[in-house]
Amino acid sequence: MTSRVRSVTFDTHNPYELAGFWLQVLNAPRPDDDHPGDPYAAVVTDSMTLLFEQNDDEKAVKNRVHLDLEPDIPRDEEVARLLTLGATIATDFRNPDGTGWVVMHDPESNEFCVLRSATERAATS
Repeated sequence: MTSRVRSVTFDTHNPYELAGFWLQVLNAPRPDDDHPGDPYAAVVTDSMTLLFEQNDDEKAVKNRVHLDLEPDIPRDEEVARLLTLGATIATDFRNPDGTGWVVMHDPESNEFCVLRSATERAATS
């Protein structure tokens, strides 16, 4: 017998709003049963579910778990797109040779990384 990951859950002050950010990031539709003020909101994609749960506690430390995003477009274009959606750059690990990644924060300071696209990685193999 084994277990499987059903969802990755984020504590958040505003589930509907933060889910809205991630819906844009992952280009996913909002579930019909998500409404402003609800204690939960979800982002459902073909590969995973992100669940956003109401919690009024303040974030105290660095995330112990984070998402690594592999964009379909070049990494630098994706970073620029995410900045327009409300993300911020926490740490930039991009190298002059094109390798590396960018650590970003979502609107509630949850960390995630933007990696190079598969096309970019294949070009340097």
